[in-house]
Amino acid sequence: MPFSSLAAPLEVELRPHRPALLRVGPPGDAPGWAAEYREALRAQVTEHGALVVRGLGLRDADQVGAVFAALAGELMTEREAFAPREAHGRGVYSSTAWPANQPMCMHHELSYTLDVPGLMLFACLTPPEDGGATAVADAEEVLQALPAALTERFEREGWLLTRTYNEEIGATLEESFGTGDRAEIEQYCRAHAIDFTWRPDGSLYTEQRRSAVVRHPVSGRRCWFNQIAFLNEWTLAPEVREYLVDEYGADGLPFNTRYGDGSPIGEDVVEQLNSTYEAHTRREPWQAGDLLLVDNIRTAHSREPFTGERQVLVGMADPRRLADGSPAKEASER
Repeated sequence: MPFSSLAAPLEVELRPHRPALLRVGPPGDAPGWAAEYREALRAQVTEHGALVVRGLGLRDADQVGAVFAALAGELMTEREAFAPREAHGRGVYSSTAWPANQPMCMHHELSYTLDVPGLMLFACLTPPEDGGATAVADAEEVLQALPAALTERFEREGWLLTRTYNEEIGATLEESFGTGDRAEIEQYCRAHAIDFTWRPDGSLYTEQRRSAVVRHPVSGRRCWFNQIAFLNEWTLAPEVREYLVDEYGADGLPFNTRYGDGSPIGEDVVEQLNSTYEAHTRREPWQAGDLLLVDNIRTAHSREPFTGERQVLVGMADPRRLADGSPAKEASER
């Protein structure tokens, strides 16, 4: 129910197939309100996995940045991006550049890095005309719904992300690593368990193996935590995949995923992963000024196709280095 008093309790609405929703009366000072209610809001995210806050009236990047900082403290600088973003202040970014008519399937942000965001923050300045929801799915429920033989293999082997960096498609070296200097890129890769090769044409090819199933650092629950489906070639629109393979070759795709032992993942497996996500999806259409907080380890998120203009700003916080985030190398050699 709406309220405007800072002393009022948080009354969260729980609805089938939708994320938890908190309606607030316009507080006037949104960053001050966020600071006042920081612990209560974070507790709701811990309990429900995701929380939509409606009524703050967020209207510009500076205000959004102040609200993000009030809720999360210092925001993370993105590294290893797979597609460009526009910066809107320290730690505040545009949504990832991605065709509006194509979905960004369910994933956990930066789950292929060693230091993963524990918290994702989203703010809608301009809602789309239609579609474009940032939907969410519970990672524990998804893990339980997937076939045991499949999850056991991924849990045993982990998953492999392969990337080819060039200047024509996807994120550039500077956008991903914060530098174009080869020595600094190599130093970063060594420090972050990334195998790398410089190809004769000057492009960089990398491989990094990560866990597909992790334990939540607070609850201890096992979560399906990865970007296996989203970054796999079979999730791409068929015409996009065909163009990329024709243009760059099967080993030159800007990104792809494999089983931890390096063997390819079949189209049927990717379809099963995405259909399981869809069966557990909760969505709430964006309204102007909305705030969405997501526990990035417990909860996957997506971006659905849309029409019209859509401006959603993003922040990442609470970096976590998961104890089971990088499988031992020996696992791929069994």
